[in-house]
Amino acid sequence: QRVSERDIERRDVLRLLGMSAAASAGLPTLTQFASAQDVALASAVIAGKSDDLIVHNDRSGVMETPLEMLREHRITPKEILYVRNNQILEPQGRSVEGVGPEGWTIELVGSVAFPRVVDAATLADLPQEEVTMVLQCSGNGRSFYARAVQTRGTQWAHGGMGQVTFRGPKLASLLETFDPPLNPRDEVRYVTAEGADAPSEGASRPDFEHSIRIEDVMDRAILATHMNGEPLSGAHGGPVRLVLPGFYGTMNVKWLHRLRFEALESNNVNQIPRYRVPNDPIEPGTPIDYTHDNSTPNWRQRIKSVIFSPLNEAAVSAGAVEVHGVAFNDGTVPVTEVQISTDNGATWSAAALEAPTGGYGWYEFRATVNLGAGEQRIWSR
Repeated sequence: QRVSERDIERRDVLRLLGMSAAASAGLPTLTQFASAQDVALASAVIAGKSDDLIVHNDRSGVMETPLEMLREHRITPKEILYVRNNQILEPQGRSVEGVGPEGWTIELVGSVAFPRVVDAATLADLPQEEVTMVLQCSGNGRSFYARAVQTRGTQWAHGGMGQVTFRGPKLASLLETFDPPLNPRDEVRYVTAEGADAPSEGASRPDFEHSIRIEDVMDRAILATHMNGEPLSGAHGGPVRLVLPGFYGTMNVKWLHRLRFEALESNNVNQIPRYRVPNDPIEPGTPIDYTHDNSTPNWRQRIKSVIFSPLNEAAVSAGAVEVHGVAFNDGTVPVTEVQISTDNGATWSAAALEAPTGGYGWYEFRATVNLGAGEQRIWSR
């Protein structure tokens, strides 16, 4: 990024990385990601998506929102919202058009009395919950670790996230509508969610599924049928998506068609060893044989802040510069402060903070800093 001087021919690079105090300079920029891609345009992969999105994988429909687009909207439109799929993109995921519930069913099976098959159309008859929340891939920002070691998986910058409003009945409300109510048995500790998408033909991995603790499901889970006031699009899991506010996107299972109430969590590869983090620090690149004892699940969103403005490598004039960004966590407790540093963390000052409604969305922060000419860096935490 650049700070302009009076002599326009003499401009210096100002690097503003919207990262934590541990961030380093010299990392890839969004511009570099965009120019390096060699895949189809976003609209050719998913009809209705903006071609300004960064397509990481056209076979599974993985695409990222550049920050300059993300910061323009309080609620992220479906046309620019990121997409992450673990399996080959099915026909129902190839459009941002809303999908109706006709013909869709959800099985409720396992350790419950009187298992049921629910007609998705009946979900509209139940009390509706609406939640504005951060939807984020748990690998968002992965590319920035490449300074230490090459990382596997989608090389996200910051745009594997968005803020959306989901609507639908709580799962707990649905279970109470039956006569008798469909109550999980005492031994139930997990609910395993299955989507209707299938692994690619000949794939060595089993079908994608996730297990979530029963207390989290009963407290938070919504069977979302709408997003941003419209029927939920196929690209984002319509007609029904399991939504868990405060949890990473991988736990918000798309195209929901079965919930299994069970005593044990799934041993599916997407439950373990994927989506886990070591309990203790390890050297970057060190292989680890993940077990339940040496690691914890990567379910709840960790606290995070991202600078929206100025953008990385933007040209700004020396002097007063407004810093704008967002911060968020899993919604269990509020974010009480965001701090800004322009001297590599030697000193910090508090930014003005605007809290979201309900606590699951992002907190917008703003601060004014004074920058001199030459290379500069802004940190948020």
